[in-house]
Amino acid sequence: MVVAETDVPARLVPVGTKMIIPAGSFVTLTQALGGNYTVVHNGNMARVDGTDAAALGLQAETLEFPPAEGNSIREEDVWTALKTIYDPEIPVNLVDLGLIYKVNINQENHSVQIDMTLTAPACGMGPVLVSDVKYRTAMVPNVNDVAVELVFDPPWSRDMMSEEAQLETGMFF
Repeated sequence: MVVAETDVPARLVPVGTKMIIPAGSFVTLTQALGGNYTVVHNGNMARVDGTDAAALGLQAETLEFPPAEGNSIREEDVWTALKTIYDPEIPVNLVDLGLIYKVNINQENHSVQIDMTLTAPACGMGPVLVSDVKYRTAMVPNVNDVAVELVFDPPWSRDMMSEEAQLETGMFF
């Protein structure tokens, strides 16, 4: 059990609704995976982004990007941010799992549109993963807006995983 040192931004599991865990609140840490934390607060399960972990007295994850050149969004920075998001049940990031299908950047309005999928259409953590993608991508320099479309065509299969991810999960054969 930990005590929130300051107000902690979080998202309800599995719906992804934003919430604040007030400073001084007791939370039970149930999972730490991929730099994110799953906690229970007042009987509700919530996900705390690793970049906000210091509010729980834990080591915060930092996302660092090279200095921005002008006001452009660098696509490699978006991919770097996406690689820091892990599936809550599989210790592999979403990019290596093959869940990110497309990244479109609109430099004029400083927005990013991402098409992603889930390992299973009925995955209960879908809204939380979408929220994670929005949250982390918004940290990329010069990004003002992030839209995520959850798509299921083509359906995900293990063949979409990187070889490293297949080795990590024992699915390489």
